[in-house]
Amino acid sequence: MNERNYSHVTEFVLLGLSSSKELQPFLFLIFSLLYLAILLGNFLIILTVTSDSRLHTPMYFLLANLSFIDMCVASFATPKMLADFLVERKTISFEACLAQIFCIHLFGGGEMVLLVSMAYDRYVAICKPLHYMTIMSRRVCITLVIIPWFVGFIHTMSQLAFTVNLPFCGPNQVDSFFCDLPLVTKLACTDTYFVSLLIVADSGVLTLSTFVFLVISYTVVLITVRNRSSASMAKARSTLTAHIIVVVLFFGPCIFIYAWPFNGYSVDKVLAVFYTIFTPILNPLIYTLRNKDVKAAMSKLRDQYMKPRQVSELIRNFLFL
Repeated sequence: MNERNYSHVTEFVLLGLSSSKELQPFLFLIFSLLYLAILLGNFLIILTVTSDSRLHTPMYFLLANLSFIDMCVASFATPKMLADFLVERKTISFEACLAQIFCIHLFGGGEMVLLVSMAYDRYVAICKPLHYMTIMSRRVCITLVIIPWFVGFIHTMSQLAFTVNLPFCGPNQVDSFFCDLPLVTKLACTDTYFVSLLIVADSGVLTLSTFVFLVISYTVVLITVRNRSSASMAKARSTLTAHIIVVVLFFGPCIFIYAWPFNGYSVDKVLAVFYTIFTPILNPLIYTLRNKDVKAAMSKLRDQYMKPRQVSELIRNFLFL
């Protein structure tokens, strides 16, 4: 087919999570509650870390930034998905589709590298405790936050370079609730085998390299903790467990989707829901339930701003309205 005969696709049709009309209201309610919990949970962590001076440390500074990225990961596609539950024809413009691809790789790539920054923080805190505050200076902490955004931007621009010039001339149905790059490139009116290999290589290198680095660093840290038996090491072990759980929850779906030869899109759809919805909502639970300092700071925040009298007045005003 000659390129000048292509009819340019101006929009894509998102098939969503389910084609059942009966399930749409139920899914809308469930995912609305989950999305609200993501925003409230992660915002509460950011508010707690910024308002309590005892949490003004490198570890909690990085944790607050992780919560911010989790909010971004959940927000790039979830509002559109919720709106699509209420309409019969789920469409997205070509430009908005590219914007979703840009956001998921920016935030996803950034979160991978931020988890590496958090692993480095734990390595210095446990393996070099006497030099921790010297090494983890304010300048280093800011650098450890800027680098993930820079790497995420380079990663997403390289991914878009594979997609933006592809010819789309007819098929426009994306079997997902957002524009996932492997699914979109599949619709191009040309042989995308080589492009698909480049996409897998690009995402695979970033995903596997950061994952391997995390495995090595946490192995070194766990060995160090095991060889030392003290109260501080017990606290460090608890913190490490939370970090490792978050790493597994985030990298598991990413490795299956982007670093594995993709051919099972129904599985990819379930995994996409996991890392865009469930991982951002689990992170606040994991870090708060296993961290006494955060729980104490949240209790202090609650006592300061949510006193029984204020709560009763808030309920009374709500009932009056």
